[in-house]
Amino acid sequence: MLELDDILEARERVRETSRHTPLEHSHTYSAMTGADIRLKLENFQRTGAFKIRGATNRIATLSAAQKDAGVVTASAGNHAQGVALAATRSGVDSKIVMPEHAPISKVKATKSYGAEVVLSGRDYNEAAERAHEIEREEDRTYVHAFDDEYIMAGQGTIGLEILEDCPDVDTVVVPIGGGGLISGIATAIKEQKPDTRVIGVQAEGASSAAASLEKGERVSLDGVDTIADGIATRSVGERTFPYIQEYVDEVVTVSDPEIAVALVYLLERSKTLVEGAGAVPLAAVLFERFDYDADEVIVPALCGGNIDLNTLTNVIVRGLVETGRYLKIRTVLKDRPGALEDLLDIFTAHRANIYAIHHDRTSREVEMSDTEVEIELEMRGPDHVDAFLSDLRDAGYEVDVLA
Repeated sequence: MLELDDILEARERVRETSRHTPLEHSHTYSAMTGADIRLKLENFQRTGAFKIRGATNRIATLSAAQKDAGVVTASAGNHAQGVALAATRSGVDSKIVMPEHAPISKVKATKSYGAEVVLSGRDYNEAAERAHEIEREEDRTYVHAFDDEYIMAGQGTIGLEILEDCPDVDTVVVPIGGGGLISGIATAIKEQKPDTRVIGVQAEGASSAAASLEKGERVSLDGVDTIADGIATRSVGERTFPYIQEYVDEVVTVSDPEIAVALVYLLERSKTLVEGAGAVPLAAVLFERFDYDADEVIVPALCGGNIDLNTLTNVIVRGLVETGRYLKIRTVLKDRPGALEDLLDIFTAHRANIYAIHHDRTSREVEMSDTEVEIELEMRGPDHVDAFLSDLRDAGYEVDVLA
């Protein structure tokens, strides 16, 4: 069983490889929520995520024969990079199986740390099946992404740092995929300060832990669907689940739009880049997915910052849509001189800034005497959007909101 002493020993093993990441008070989110929000910036960790901690601890405990044979693992990206760097630093050959649709940036980064990458499967679970085949075929040691006490102990060093840097913490908010991160952090926190709450957060499209706790046994989902690819697992681990049951006070879920909003806030207000999984804890706080008091000291653990640029573009746009900062509409005008100008007079009155206009006379969805117009706009928030759309419709325009 994982105990505090195991985490303390892990800290000594990972000290030279991992960083003690910052924990910073946020005036912005404290003002927004009424709580005292302090961000654990694990996105500043080496390889961009917390996974280097557990990977380093696991590889450090391999026997000489196991190191000679090499290691293999499966990962959506962050664990892959952690294992690749930890293995290379220890002179151990590593082979990493990643899902076929893993972000290109994470695949390239994993290769750059010295690992051989194999792309296989639709998601983490299918990639893991192939990795276990390689384990048997090549007699490599499988370094599990989360379901291993050494991995959990390595991740638990984050909990030690949180208590050292913020001894008055009331609540720690941690993302859950397979459960290795929260198992380690919760053990470190609860065995030193039992009254501190540990809140787990999952994406709605990958909520196996919440379902498992409700049923009282591990539940495996048929599939996962979320922008938070770092926590997109079908089930929590067999070893991690008991720690979640014992130490985690509550598990909540957040939607992809809420994750996108939190990510955009972090970019715009905190100048901090995180991936979807890294934004999940802050999303749970901002959207009040659990109860907390005014001035309660809350530490969301921002677990990683490795986000694919194409994904980032989509997430930013979605975040702007959700906060009323971006609007895309469709309407139909009479195909005559001045019709577009009349429409744009309303835009000018509302000071709605135009990104792009697409004017199409050939659309089969409108009469031959009409023209279809799609317009992308920069807006100032939900109230601005509502007033703008109301005036358009009052003026007789039929408006479809596309985004």
